[in-house]
Amino acid sequence: MTARTLKVGLTQWHATTDIAANLATALRLIERAAAAGAQLVTLPENGLMLGTNVQMREAALHEDATEIRQLRRAAVTHGVAVVLGGMKNRTGEATYNSALVIDAAGELVGRYDKMHLFDARIGGRSFEASTVERPGAGPVLLELNGIRIGLTICYDVRFPELSRALAVAGAQVLLVPAAFVQSTGAAHWHTLLRARAIENLAYVVAPATVHSPDPEFADAFATYGHALVVSPWGEILADLGEDPEAVRVVELDLEAVTRARAGLPVLAGRRGAGEYDAEPRVLRLSGRAAEVAR
Repeated sequence: MTARTLKVGLTQWHATTDIAANLATALRLIERAAAAGAQLVTLPENGLMLGTNVQMREAALHEDATEIRQLRRAAVTHGVAVVLGGMKNRTGEATYNSALVIDAAGELVGRYDKMHLFDARIGGRSFEASTVERPGAGPVLLELNGIRIGLTICYDVRFPELSRALAVAGAQVLLVPAAFVQSTGAAHWHTLLRARAIENLAYVVAPATVHSPDPEFADAFATYGHALVVSPWGEILADLGEDPEAVRVVELDLEAVTRARAGLPVLAGRRGAGEYDAEPRVLRLSGRAAEVAR
């Protein structure tokens, strides 16, 4: 039977290259979220280690790393499911940016590997994620108490076709854990997350890392914070601002998704994929303005 509500723990913290300190923060916030009634605790991308490309590549963890085992124990201790929203995951010869899904029994039930890698130039700085990790192969849904939750990571938010595919597959909630660059976050973060919620009539839950509160501290790159929960109607239900260590539990009413999709059946109204893939017809206009009749 599908649950009608889901209590989600939204987290945010200032992540650094100190994995032990980052892990301690994650464990504190899991405990606080569970104490506030969370059933699912969401942790940000790169929350366990945020540094330069070289530092993150060298610090990549295996799924059986001590740090992951500690998160699994925390899930059992507090009786909550946990999604580690993105870690550099060393798998054989490859490294992926993986969201790990841990159930309340502490089992690592699976992962989503980030499909869209952040190869971009922002403010004169190059972010070449493909020098650290490989792209994932496809979308992933998790199901908790009958509720379908779509997994994405950070830069994926700029590719609406992924969120739409997850929604069409039944996702009522979209996770967007992030370490969003501060400059692009200030310009685009709220708009992108509200757009993904509105166009899919789904909740969006986006835990985040945030820049240092100390202006003298030099982050490898400053991240925006503002971990958000957005309703299916595009309302911001929670915004953690620039708090360097924060958690909030938000109860998601899944009936709101049902009502929104019944009133605006955009998912049912999609045309066949082949129609969107067809080459568009081009209508060419004359470049000369027509004379106005007098």
